Amino acid sequence: MVDARPVRIASRGSELALWQARAVEQAIREASPGIEVEISIIKTTGDRILDVPLAKIGDKGLFTKEIDAALLAGDADLAVHSLKDVPTRVPDGLEIVAVSRREDPRDVLILPREQGTGDRGQGTGKTLATLPAGARVGTSSLRRRAQLGALRPDVEVLDLRGNLNTRLAKLDQGDYDAILLAAAGVLRLGWEDRIAEYLDPAEWLPAVGQGALAVVARAGDARVRGLMAAFHDPFTAACTAAERAFLAALEGGCQIPIGALATVDDEGLTLHGLVAGTEGDEVLRDSEFVSADGGEGVSLDDGADAGRRLAARMVEMGAGEILARVRGESPRVPEPAAP
Repeated sequence: MVDARPVRIASRGSELALWQARAVEQAIREASPGIEVEISIIKTTGDRILDVPLAKIGDKGLFTKEIDAALLAGDADLAVHSLKDVPTRVPDGLEIVAVSRREDPRDVLILPREQGTGDRGQGTGKTLATLPAGARVGTSSLRRRAQLGALRPDVEVLDLRGNLNTRLAKLDQGDYDAILLAAAGVLRLGWEDRIAEYLDPAEWLPAVGQGALAVVARAGDARVRGLMAAFHDPFTAACTAAERAFLAALEGGCQIPIGALATVDDEGLTLHGLVAGTEGDEVLRDSEFVSADGGEGVSLDDGADAGRRLAARMVEMGAGEILARVRGESPRVPEPAAP
């Protein structure tokens, strides 16, 4: 017998968050035609505090904590998040039940509207490399700030907060000469024509989980997991498991300049990682490969093991000292990597 109870989705209220929630709503309706779906908007700490840089708020789960509380209280059945906003340790009683197929994981450079861009976002004007010295570049991310400092130490990095609409409005009104955003959100909202340049992961790594959506529900909720079965993408799940294990082993968060990106092909999974000082004066990069065993693919556990191995090796390379200086504390040692 089909469970006809309404499904309640908890979401932030931004245009992008609601796009994400509606994508999950559509997946639920396709999995169970005729089911009623309700979207409830919840304001999070990250939504309320807009005049302080994210790294200085000093709290994990800035965009998830209040939503998690609603799930645990039974006020919602599931939540939809950008996976990059979900802490590597999900609160007890909750679990990630699905990870979406990944949108473009790269960061992008956005220029003021009057400068124009070419067809399908291929910029005909400035790029990150050709921005003039002293250009004002906006970002809310320490990871982006660090990579900017490494590649373009001659530009001025300014803090940028607010939803995507607000950030673009600030750019167009002249507060910045360029801003850096995640491609996924820009593409999902149909603003591809604003993209001047896609930043190549060979030189510029995105945030852990960037481009993927996570559906979080109460642990053991078989109904929600079943409704999300077709929405879940195992390839993205394996890649993001590697990235999140790398971040967790380094005990990172939004206050720490860490980047990672995993990709899969017929040969296996490749994970690239980055650890940097906040100004980009110290940057470490390395990678880890996991072979697809007998053509059966790479499992979540395989990906997570790769993330822990890469973290341990980068600590040996000096990442622990860099992160200790960022945190202003003694070096931390990650959990031993799986053999």
